[in-house]
Amino acid sequence: MLAGAEGRHAATVRRVRAGERVDLTDGAGLLAECVVTSTAADRLELRVISRRTEPRPDPLVVAVQAIPKGSRAELAVEMMTEVGVDVIVPWAAARCVPRWHGERGARAVARWRDTAREAAKQARRAWIPDVTDVATTDDVADMIRAAACAFVLEPGAQVRLADVPVPPSGAVVIVAGPEGGLTELEIGALAAAGAVRARLGPSVLRTSTVGAVAAAVLLSHSARW
Repeated sequence: MLAGAEGRHAATVRRVRAGERVDLTDGAGLLAECVVTSTAADRLELRVISRRTEPRPDPLVVAVQAIPKGSRAELAVEMMTEVGVDVIVPWAAARCVPRWHGERGARAVARWRDTAREAAKQARRAWIPDVTDVATTDDVADMIRAAACAFVLEPGAQVRLADVPVPPSGAVVIVAGPEGGLTELEIGALAAAGAVRARLGPSVLRTSTVGAVAAAVLLSHSARW
């Protein structure tokens, strides 16, 4: 039985009918392939054809996203989720325009998590990306130290991300700065933690799109794609 908000959405918005295929996931790797046997206004009844568990993706792609302005924040989360990012870290970089404090910050993180969940459903992912609480620069530096490799995305960097080998296992961290760019203090702190400054190409991308593009470049070098 699929009830609650998901059941109502499937039955009334998606208009799923008896005989159609539906895949269900817990967002943590468990996937059930089902066929709808009957519907009601607020639920579906399904027959499970098979179950399988997909292992957590490896290497794990971690995107540190400086908080963009307005609706571009949700766009960034949506695109990164569809591409295959596994962990999304909202970062309160020095030059970020939005400032998330208290209840405002909690609501914003909740929106990012909702966006990641909906995008994961659209992309038919068995694993929903983890969206962490807001990170400081010190938090990001700690993530970089613990990662297999890490890259700070900068238009003027000498290293091309397309030329970088991706480790077969472990966390790969990519850092997307804010609209106004990173400060020298931030660049120094992240480099000291072990991050490599890397560029994508000749054009300058928006902060809301650069994370998804960088993840696609790295994943194309891994066994996951």
